[in-house]
Amino acid sequence: MAYKITDPVVGFQPIAESSTTQRHNAGARVRAADPVYGEAEFFYAQGVALTAPGDLVAFDTVAKTTTRVILATKGPVGVAMSANLANQWGWYAIFGSVPVNSSAVVANASVYGTATPGVTDDAVVAGSLINGARYKSTDAGGRATVQLSYPSADGLG
Repeated sequence: MAYKITDPVVGFQPIAESSTTQRHNAGARVRAADPVYGEAEFFYAQGVALTAPGDLVAFDTVAKTTTRVILATKGPVGVAMSANLANQWGWYAIFGSVPVNSSAVVANASVYGTATPGVTDDAVVAGSLINGARYKSTDAGGRATVQLSYPSADGLG
């Protein structure tokens, strides 16, 4: 992914990088464009242990922290753009098309959380539907392109 912030400001942390120093306000939002995936929107938050690029995470809008999505996760979600580990800061996609870590998927299918933290699938699992997310294509290497529109996990599905 080669997302470039569309309204660059001096000192903005690149979308695909993590930082041990908080470089922006927690919860800051920015738009960026990629030549393959197009324009997307991202928010800035603190990471959690073992986060990999493409992991689906739930975020706490008050604490501005994240947890990797598993079965029955609830709350707003985004996709990690970097290996944003505990005590690091980075960007998470919340709108647009981005690659996500996924098991076998079918294009144009609903997205569900799985028992593996951060990984998604199209298999219907009660309580794990991710609203506002839709698979668009299967990519190589355990990834799929997902279209996001401010997704959330509400424990339904």
